[in-house]
Amino acid sequence: MTQSSPQPMVRIRWLLIGIALLIAGFAILAAVGSWIDGGAQFAFDRAVLLMMREPGMPGVPEGPAFLKQAMLDITALGGGTVLTLVVVLSAGFLLIQRHVLTALLVVAGGAGGPLAVAILKPVFGRQRPEVIDHLIDIGSASFPSGHSANSAAVYLTLALVLVQIVRARREQVFILGAAILLVLAIGSSRIYLGVHWPSDVLAGWTFGALWALGWWAIGHWLRDRFASSRTIAVTPDRSA
Repeated sequence: MTQSSPQPMVRIRWLLIGIALLIAGFAILAAVGSWIDGGAQFAFDRAVLLMMREPGMPGVPEGPAFLKQAMLDITALGGGTVLTLVVVLSAGFLLIQRHVLTALLVVAGGAGGPLAVAILKPVFGRQRPEVIDHLIDIGSASFPSGHSANSAAVYLTLALVLVQIVRARREQVFILGAAILLVLAIGSSRIYLGVHWPSDVLAGWTFGALWALGWWAIGHWLRDRFASSRTIAVTPDRSA
């Protein structure tokens, strides 16, 4: 008597992991947001913001004169227009290369994350910090940091699904490392500019990272599912 193959259970495990990671991202935002809405404060929020300005001068940023412009340039990389272009152009290139599944994952992860943040942001309605002067004008709610969450959702999702189809390990490391550095720089720029509490940025990074990891796991499940099928041609996952 032949034993049944455990392969179906192995496949479904990755799908369940992916769904669990997506749910965890929402759960963490809801928990921290509710905590803040109930009046909770974090001592490090004020301390970190004050480090961004000259002592006793909330309108004068720390660092050399060019740093302010550099932070403005970096923060633009997490804006809606740039992120939309990244998703559209990346998906288009992948489609040309016939990486259809990877293109779909980029669109699903890159569009779904920012949409979720846009829906959740007004629910919490946290006020922008007033500890230091803002270096740019902003009007929406503070929690979570949209630039931090959205850049993590887009750049990390893109990186994680790309490493699934890239062969060389050094290329995988470079793609993932570059995405992480970019996301960290964008979130840090929001604190430097004075428009977000550090806890807003940390929450955004956490949500975006879990969101991206969720789509990476779902991508692994889909690649494994269609690897032996002719329904859609897929590149085997080289990252797991």
